[in-house]
Amino acid sequence: MPVTTIDNRPVHVNDEGFLTEPAEWDEALGTALAAEIGIELGDEHWRAIRFLRDDYASHGETPTLRRVTVAGGIPTKDLFRLFPQKPAKKMAYVAGLPKPHGCV
Repeated sequence: MPVTTIDNRPVHVNDEGFLTEPAEWDEALGTALAAEIGIELGDEHWRAIRFLRDDYASHGETPTLRRVTVAGGIPTKDLFRLFPQKPAKKMAYVAGLPKPHGCV
């Protein structure tokens, strides 16, 4: 897998820029990834990101938008407000996780 530099450190990514080693992620890197796509993180963003990370650790795959809404308790409209246009893909990117299944 390719290695790129984000926030002055090397990280492993795939061809789409998603981290391939979730253990390389921390909140500082998440902040840098969000800035790359024009998002300034607030408490609501972190709630969604932390849910994704915890759910991924429990289930071994990135949760879908529906799962974040149902299991994470975050309404879909809020996710679209926080991560405009493609919330599932953007949340996974910022959380340092693989793109969810079904995302194009």
